[in-house]
This record gives sequence, C-alpha cells and structure tokens, in this order.
Amino acid sequence: MVKCTFCGEQLERGTGKMYVQKDGKVLYFCSSKCEKNKIKLKRKGPRK
Repeated sequence: MVKCTFCGEQLERGTGKMYVQKDGKVLYFCSSKCEKNKIKLKRKGPRK
C-alpha cells in the first residue's frame, strides 16, 4: 500500500490518484482536496 503524499493516509489498492511530475517524481493522492493543496496551492502538508 502507498501513502498519500500530502496527508499521509494509507491508500487502498485501486483507489486514489497517481500524479507524475515533469522531473519524474511520483505523487499519490487520496482525494482531489489533497491534490489541490499540494500542486495548485503549493502547501507542504496538512495542519496539525
């Protein structure tokens, strides 16, 4: 199993989204909310 790149939540097999950047780095997201926060808004991680 992989973890969400933004929030660290475990992703079940066959769920979530895999995003590949131009430099070849692979990012995994559990939801569109995490994806937007990381890519569009350029946030480091979730608030504690």
